[in-house]
Amino acid sequence: MYCSDKYKDIEKKVLSGERLSKEDGLRLFACTDIAWLGSLADTVRKRKCGDQVYYNVNCHVNLTNICISHCKFCAFGRDKEDRGAYAMSLEAALETVRKAMQDPNLAGLHVVSGLHPDWSFEDYLSRLAALHEAFPSLYLKGFTGVEITHFAKISGLPLKEVLLKLQKAGLQAIAGGGAEILSDRVRRELCPNKATAEEWLEAARTAHSIGLKSNASMLYGHIETMEERVDHLLTLRALQDETGGLQTFICFPFLPHNTELGKTVKQTSIWDDLRTMAVSRLMLDNIRNIKAYWVMLTVPVAQLALGFGANDIDGTIHKERILHDAGAASPTSLSEDAIIRIIREAGRIPVACDCNFNILREIV
Repeated sequence: MYCSDKYKDIEKKVLSGERLSKEDGLRLFACTDIAWLGSLADTVRKRKCGDQVYYNVNCHVNLTNICISHCKFCAFGRDKEDRGAYAMSLEAALETVRKAMQDPNLAGLHVVSGLHPDWSFEDYLSRLAALHEAFPSLYLKGFTGVEITHFAKISGLPLKEVLLKLQKAGLQAIAGGGAEILSDRVRRELCPNKATAEEWLEAARTAHSIGLKSNASMLYGHIETMEERVDHLLTLRALQDETGGLQTFICFPFLPHNTELGKTVKQTSIWDDLRTMAVSRLMLDNIRNIKAYWVMLTVPVAQLALGFGANDIDGTIHKERILHDAGAASPTSLSEDAIIRIIREAGRIPVACDCNFNILREIV
């Protein structure tokens, strides 16, 4: 493939399977040859994953939007007295899934929530257990490292015990959110009231030690520097070297609508989104799956990202709330037929999977 002379050393490293350095990552984020960058990332994707693209038929269950964190980039969180604040009862959570069960292929649940000031760990745990008991055939992915850290703090239990209780209640994998940018500087400025970078990493590390796999993410396009983006990727790469427990990586572009930060920060460009996708594939050489999350990217950009290193497009969603509060322009759900069409139009093979990337069926 063609590239300018100043990137030939990086291309040679990638094609020979050599690990890229921090300096390589910084140079790639400065690269304006998007076509070459996408082609290089796509070469790695094909070598590592083939032409299968993973998706799942799933339903999001956001138990509450009442949250003590008050993150500057969040449009979902509310105080108890705010308009639109809610906290699902156990029965309301069950009813959300009953409605989603109208889809005969529904396979799993994605459970994430705010950090409610009055709920105990048991309040979250009982809802998770009730969902598992009522719908035992649905896989359960849920709770971020931020939520798990919060559960340990409000219960006084060690992280490992919290995770063992969640696992016993039916949790099969951990959601990847809450990582944002794993920089103390960024977190002090944007989200000082929730888990630190090290606490998020320790939650993942501990989950992996008991056999719970997790996902990882990066929220980019706000106040972080390019060096902090690269450092974030390197931190996740080091965690994966240590534990091997990260299943997929998700690039989250910051959506400014209805957020405090949105008053001064504009939304990322398509080129930044595609560049970030490609660089993530190239830097994260030990994470097999890279997700093009259509909810945040929009469907057309997510489809395009399948040519920039991504091999995972998430799922049907069913009533996603957190990102649409921040102005996501995508639908609140997609049908399975639509996802299959999107993948096929990109020349790839649609593969339905569970939360641990076990193949449920390949669409031929």
